[in-house]
Amino acid sequence: MTEILLNLTTRPIPYPQQVHDRLEVEAREIIARYPHPRSALLPLLHLVQSVEGYVSGTGIEFCSGQLGLTDAEVTAVATFYSMYRRTPTGDYHVGVCTNTLCAVMGGDEILATLKEHLGIRHGETTADGAVTLEHIECNAACDYAPVMMVNWEFFDNQTPESARALVDALRRGDQVTGTRSGAPLCTFRETARILAGHPDQRPGANDGAPGPATLAGLHAVQENPTDGGAQ
Repeated sequence: MTEILLNLTTRPIPYPQQVHDRLEVEAREIIARYPHPRSALLPLLHLVQSVEGYVSGTGIEFCSGQLGLTDAEVTAVATFYSMYRRTPTGDYHVGVCTNTLCAVMGGDEILATLKEHLGIRHGETTADGAVTLEHIECNAACDYAPVMMVNWEFFDNQTPESARALVDALRRGDQVTGTRSGAPLCTFRETARILAGHPDQRPGANDGAPGPATLAGLHAVQENPTDGGAQ
């Protein structure tokens, strides 16, 4: 009970003045893009997430102050969307899809393998701070199941062996690229800045294109136009 009362009465520790001033300038730029200030809440949450690697009480208080919202309103949004982390996150957020198709195709086995290999449980971070492991909900990538995502970059057609190799490369500091883009992965905090609206200047970041599995249905209809939609 004492711990609960402390959590309710303790104010978040403010950002250092230099960090606060920088965020305030960036927040004004983001808010100016929207007709109503509160519409900027999602990118602002990404912005504060880029500072600490998660949305802290300090970040929530900053967002509410910038937008004229209550802390409760900001918290409601931050806890609704899974892309906003509420606990500290490693350099690489490794998500394994365990929804139906990915699970059937091996997602559950991949997640179990990584837990054992990394020695951590769901939601935990390795001791070196490199990898946070989590199961994730469907990311509309069923055509390449089983799928993993690292800082929201796709890694398609994974196996337990390829998943182990991937996290080992991340922990070694190797340059790693997703399967749909030629851009090297950036850290979780750097990804958050991009999602907040800052330019993604990585070479190859916008080179991705739909793959054969994604386009299979379209090609089937084009090859048999009289059958498309007839049944």
